Amino acid sequence: MQFLSPITLKGQFAHLEPLSPEHHDALIAAVSDGHLWKLWYTAIPRPDTMRAEIERRLGLQRQGLMLPFAVRRLDTGALCGMTTFMNVDAFHRRVEIGSTWYAASAQRTAINTECKLMLLSHAFDTLHCIAVEFRTHWMNQASRAAILRLGAKQDGILRSHQRLPDGSLRDTVVFSIIEPEWATVRRHLQYKLGRGHAA
Repeated sequence: MQFLSPITLKGQFAHLEPLSPEHHDALIAAVSDGHLWKLWYTAIPRPDTMRAEIERRLGLQRQGLMLPFAVRRLDTGALCGMTTFMNVDAFHRRVEIGSTWYAASAQRTAINTECKLMLLSHAFDTLHCIAVEFRTHWMNQASRAAILRLGAKQDGILRSHQRLPDGSLRDTVVFSIIEPEWATVRRHLQYKLGRGHAA
């Protein structure tokens, strides 16, 4: 049986839908909310590269290396971002949650907290993963803080890990949640959602 298969994950504030080419126009509207691609230390698609990014993610899905989602907020019904399971290791049952971005209007809301809870629940409770990773650029202070607020722990820093399109080198900060920690992290995220807080 295939380790990862497309699935819709449903929450109170957002749904995670299997990414498809039909999401193209709505994702352009979402990424234009805040001009997110202008952050130099992130790899967020520009409107003119959105179709290629969707195809890239779907190509990795066909190889069993990624499970990409479009994020739909339920208060307006609009798409507000993308996220994935990536760097999939089916043998060791490990995944990374990454390649995530949200429209500016969806940031600092309960949407990210709930999406992470849905993805982590699927990873640990359905896929029986032993660990879930998160990675981000050393310079992305907001992302690093958000990952720590989820309850993940920092594993280390991969120095000069990648060369970015502008030629600069990325130091990648690696975080993870391991299976024995999952019950505590789940309770923590449920508590935050109950209080209406963003992670």
